[in-house]
Amino acid sequence: MESFDYLIVGGGMVADAAARGIREIDSDGVIGILSADVDEPYTRPALSKKLWTDPDFTADQVPLRTADDTGAVIRLRTLVTELDRDGRSVVTASGERIGYRRLLLATGSKPGDADSPPSDRVLAFRSAADYRRLRELAGHGRRIVVVGGGYIGAEIAAALVQNDTVVDLVFPDAVLGAATFPPAIAERYESLFADAGVNLVRGRRVERVAPLTDTVTLTLDDDTELHADAAVLGLGVTPVTDLAETAGLRVEDGVVVDEHLVTSDDSIWAAGDIASYPDRLLGRTRVEHVDNAQEMGRAAGRSMAGAAEAYRHTPFFYSAVFGIRWEAVGSLDAELDALVVDLEPDDDGRERTVVYYRDDSGAPVGVLLWNVADATDSARLVLADAPTDQHELRGRIR
Repeated sequence: MESFDYLIVGGGMVADAAARGIREIDSDGVIGILSADVDEPYTRPALSKKLWTDPDFTADQVPLRTADDTGAVIRLRTLVTELDRDGRSVVTASGERIGYRRLLLATGSKPGDADSPPSDRVLAFRSAADYRRLRELAGHGRRIVVVGGGYIGAEIAAALVQNDTVVDLVFPDAVLGAATFPPAIAERYESLFADAGVNLVRGRRVERVAPLTDTVTLTLDDDTELHADAAVLGLGVTPVTDLAETAGLRVEDGVVVDEHLVTSDDSIWAAGDIASYPDRLLGRTRVEHVDNAQEMGRAAGRSMAGAAEAYRHTPFFYSAVFGIRWEAVGSLDAELDALVVDLEPDDDGRERTVVYYRDDSGAPVGVLLWNVADATDSARLVLADAPTDQHELRGRIR
């Protein structure tokens, strides 16, 4: 049986960061990465952002070169279907058994799907292969329907409309971003898309997706039909925790880990989208964004290799559309009380705003930085101090 000192299940950015973290402590241990993907680890955010909008960012900058930099053995198209804790091994879909001394679960998330027959014209956008296929389908004035107004749906709609594509964006809210942003920010956000020419289909859900040979028909919940060359589904993601659950690890809204990212089995770690961890500012939480993938992956690798360090990083998340970037730390929920603080416009005259999301006591539980750069550390300090006085909050991030 092939065996590794460090075995990583999952081939995304967490796996890359973990391999690098291991190498910071252990230069000799053998690292194996089992990935169901067809590509070696790559920078995922570029798939919906810079590859579409930055001509200086090219496809050869997407791979992370994990094997070259760390010496890890990467097995692609390898789906792990069973975790044998007693035998310290995993079993792949082909029936191969692979052993480990220490194991990291970094299985990430799977995208939401719609009621649709399989078709290469209907993409649940997640992977580099999805990006390549969407590039083939986009441009030349073709029409693409994007379903869902969350991070991925909005970014894909923005990317496509800037690349000679007619875009319909279908989402359930009355205003794009209304579930995340306070009303004034949501209206500002939506106007970016409307001004760019995105056809906003507000307050609607997709009931059926019917792909044909060269087209796709989407039926909405009011029986309206949209006809397009392709459809992209941005319906959120679900953490892939089935391996951990079947193996009897503790799973509660993610694989439960301690401050060292160790699961209920002391030879198994978990990191990234699937890990429910104790954040020093947010409490026990699970984060599905790139900053957490990179920082937690590195911390997990170091922990696997023997570093006695707790994971103390509170991650931020971000999005970028039409030249506007927003960042956030903590909870962004439009149902929370929001204190909106407008700052001086930037040098190009664009609005800059800080939003403090507050719980019933008035303490901030989330901070949104709209077009405000280099302030995530300040946002973390706000959450750590948790001031309830409005005047004090207004002056914290200037």
